[in-house]
Amino acid sequence: TKKKNKMAFFGYVGNKSASDTLKDSLLRLESLGYDSVGVAVIDGSNVQVRKKVGHVRDLLGYIAQSPMTGNRGIAHLRWATHGGLTDDNAHPHISNNGKIALVHNGVVENEGKIRKQLSEKGYKFSSETDTEVLVNLI
Repeated sequence: TKKKNKMAFFGYVGNKSASDTLKDSLLRLESLGYDSVGVAVIDGSNVQVRKKVGHVRDLLGYIAQSPMTGNRGIAHLRWATHGGLTDDNAHPHISNNGKIALVHNGVVENEGKIRKQLSEKGYKFSSETDTEVLVNLI
């Protein structure tokens, strides 16, 4: 498949299941092309993240095994531009305190410097992405 260099991220806030709404939206947008996909759903103060390398249907299988509840969330179809193609590098990323989930398109030019500064303050990183650095900087 030819890489289309497109991506999509979007959110939902409403009365319906955010997980169901985001899954439907991901299926509608998968023709954009991507190499990884993920969602984050908020239930009260609990942020739940599910993400996978591969197709939307791979993520849907994961969510079926590990459902999420809540009526607010974000989702992302991504072409990896920073960090390798791994589940850990897929978006969304969650802050160390578990309160913020973030998807992002672009490059944080000084990511290495910020990562080092945050690491020195005790922040832990599970990915190679600038987005995980950014969510912890926030």
